[in-house]
Amino acid sequence: MIGRLRRMRLDWDRRARENARHFVVTHREQWSDEEFFRSGEVAMEEDILNDLGNVCQSKDPKSMRVIEIGCGAGRMTRAMARFFGEVHAVDISPEMVRLARRAVAGMGNAFIYRNNGRDLGVLRGSAWNRLLRAAPPRFDFAFSSMVFQHIPSRAIVESYVRDVARLLRPGALFKFQVQGNPRAGAEGENSWVGASFTEKDAREMAARCGFDLKYQAGAGDQYYWLWFFNRNQLG
Repeated sequence: MIGRLRRMRLDWDRRARENARHFVVTHREQWSDEEFFRSGEVAMEEDILNDLGNVCQSKDPKSMRVIEIGCGAGRMTRAMARFFGEVHAVDISPEMVRLARRAVAGMGNAFIYRNNGRDLGVLRGSAWNRLLRAAPPRFDFAFSSMVFQHIPSRAIVESYVRDVARLLRPGALFKFQVQGNPRAGAEGENSWVGASFTEKDAREMAARCGFDLKYQAGAGDQYYWLWFFNRNQLG
């Protein structure tokens, strides 16, 4: 696993240096700041604001602390920080983290961390958490888009999912995408084409990690959306 994680980090650093915005949103080669960040706002509208019943569950968005996995160059992080109380975002690539921090500069409620590429230990053990002199705080929502499609290992994806269950409050939603195209295969070394999940795979992963899979969309497609609701009471 260590070698695979190193390959992922090196590959995403290289992509970030070559053309970070293109590798985040691939249907265009060149993006202005305005166009790139507007694309994050559109994705926010389509994937979060259109689903507020499941996302917020009657909570005031400004009171919510949320997680983003795979923040890339910060386009969604920036949009989410304008809506939620706090956004805590992670990425495996130091180059992407640098760009994301630039994207949210001046936004005091957006926190960007470089993580190890397999879990959220950086959130569970961050200096920010230690200052609270308590157990890691509960988060109210977790989100990941166009990230797990590039992880060539089901075990790594599941490691993330299990850590999200530890950090979310009971009943909270983890909304994310996985690779659903069966032609992608179960495992590989390519950090662009992730390991695929069937509906059965997704349901079994949810059960193992302490979630209930209530909704799904796009099974068999590259963009397979899953709505995992946390039933983990232990943290």
